[in-house]
Amino acid sequence: MELTLAHPVLKAFMCGSLSGTCSTLLFQPLDLVKTRLQTLHGSMQPGSSRVGMVSVLLTVVRTERLLGLWKGVSPSFARTIPGVGIYFSTFYSLKQHFFPDGPPGALHAVLLGGGARTVAGVVMLPVTVIKTRFECGRYSYGSVAGALRSVCRTEGPAALFSGLMATLFRDVPFSAIYVMFYSQTKAALPREISSSPSAALANFGCGILAGVLASLITQPADVVKTQVQVNPQLRTLQAVTLIHTESGLRGFFRGAVPRCLRRTLMSAMAWTVYEHMMAQLGLKS
Repeated sequence: MELTLAHPVLKAFMCGSLSGTCSTLLFQPLDLVKTRLQTLHGSMQPGSSRVGMVSVLLTVVRTERLLGLWKGVSPSFARTIPGVGIYFSTFYSLKQHFFPDGPPGALHAVLLGGGARTVAGVVMLPVTVIKTRFECGRYSYGSVAGALRSVCRTEGPAALFSGLMATLFRDVPFSAIYVMFYSQTKAALPREISSSPSAALANFGCGILAGVLASLITQPADVVKTQVQVNPQLRTLQAVTLIHTESGLRGFFRGAVPRCLRRTLMSAMAWTVYEHMMAQLGLKS
């Protein structure tokens, strides 16, 4: 019995990990630009000219070459491949346990998405901290393993869980809102579209809509999370105060465009690939 239960969960983990690999490789430059935007403004003097997404992109290419846009891709892989696998396998397990007979309703989708993201977020937080530090350009770590050892040695293991609350306040609502909008818009599609060869494209469109809404709602928490993880001496409330003092309410939406693009496209692709692979394996996602 245990093997029977574990088998589809393992398949869900593998499908999720593969979808995370593809989306991470494609959209890592957007994540790097978002992190640079959020950390640059903390060090700018009042009255400085605004720094936009394109100028940061060009600066990275000019100073670190084209491959500089993929700086931090190793910790991104280390975080996303198992992280997305954990997320989807947890989501699948919860769905099969609580709602085995049909698609969940809106409230149930919120609980499923939020629960799965809580598990994945806590488990993968140490690698998330390292990933953020790689991308910001202030730290010169040689590898993910070396960075983990360095942080434990110089700052203590607790530093690997810096920004835990801000991360959960960002990721749990994002996933809950995303799954709710995604599942409900997909369920509203006409039957002829859902069963046609263009079903994957329609599902991707549903994912785009859900991703935009979820990204904008959770953007302030992402800015706070980045500041706490890059500046470990800051507490969450201190980071909120600092951002507001330096930039006002607008500061909580620094990097919103690249993050919205990345999270929207990445989530839409991950769900589309995951559901397609699960269907090929004969499993209900």
